[in-house]
Amino acid sequence: MREHSVTAHLQLVQISKGFTRDGAPLPVLDKIDLEVQHGELVALIGPSGCGKTTLLHIIAGLISPDSGTIYLNGAPVTDGGHVAYMQQKDLLLPWRSALSNALLGPEIAREDLKEAEARTRQLFEEFGLAGFESAYPAQLSAGMRQRVALIRTLLSRREILLLDEPFGALDALTRSELHEWLLQARERFPQTTLFVTHDRLEALRLGDRVAVMRRGEILQIGTPEEVFGQPVSEAVASFVGVETILRGVVESQDEGFATVQIHTGPQVAVASTLPPGTKVILCIRPEEVTLFAPPAKATHGLPLPASSARNAFPARVGKIVPWGVVFKVHLDCGFPLVAFVTRPSLEALSLREGSLVGATFKATAVHVIAE
Repeated sequence: MREHSVTAHLQLVQISKGFTRDGAPLPVLDKIDLEVQHGELVALIGPSGCGKTTLLHIIAGLISPDSGTIYLNGAPVTDGGHVAYMQQKDLLLPWRSALSNALLGPEIAREDLKEAEARTRQLFEEFGLAGFESAYPAQLSAGMRQRVALIRTLLSRREILLLDEPFGALDALTRSELHEWLLQARERFPQTTLFVTHDRLEALRLGDRVAVMRRGEILQIGTPEEVFGQPVSEAVASFVGVETILRGVVESQDEGFATVQIHTGPQVAVASTLPPGTKVILCIRPEEVTLFAPPAKATHGLPLPASSARNAFPARVGKIVPWGVVFKVHLDCGFPLVAFVTRPSLEALSLREGSLVGATFKATAVHVIAE
């Protein structure tokens, strides 16, 4: 059995859990190992049903694992007395005011309520809730109720915060505002935190580290830059927003750059020291692809535009999909490729379904995974 750490604030060792559905066993968590350091926020992301919420329930003491141990500061724990748990639903008591709801934690902990109220009113001011202290939950917007719930959670002063998609039901603007408030609050309340989300950008924005879960396992954990920029597998790459995933074989190698023969198309230059013959998966994020207008009579390939990119291909435009402030453009380059473009670029290139365009990306922009 894996030894536990005496330096991690929270450590999970070989946590497994299964349920029964219609008389058949249903495994949910499979030997989860996770260490979270003091004051760290780890964002757990993954598709629905991968076990994220079940993991939080076990840490909170709401259910017991089938096997494995939870350690807090190196000592095993069996209950959730060290945890404050906030869910997507605010769970405010409708008969208590906003201020009274926020003071539940200090009240239960038998703290000096006069001092706690002064501290809470200050947080109401900082969270944009000044003037709503006496309002009841039904009189508050969804975003306001979540702010009250977040203040209540922070004021609990528990060692571990578990935030289970706390902003998942809110509109994009309110979520963005709450992200800022949470980041500010963590400077004052640097509690060790596990944050469950389906939103990749939320994890990228809030997490000190990100853990990607799938089918009850943690596939990868690291800094947001590591997980989003260097996924360890096709499953991780797909979940963290890599739109172009290609399979191929290394054809040649020269001073840190390799040529990869794509199974369904031409060769691609990549930054890699893998030897010839290695089967690889290539990951290209859409923001790394640049489109340019092809020469009027180009039919057998394209000259490179004025850039350091080693890859340039003629492409035919497929779907064009609005994607927030940009457009997602699906291309056929002899292999499928996806690019993000701004509206000015879309108009300048006269992009439409079926039109021809050039696509370029750097060899260093291609993340290579050896199969």
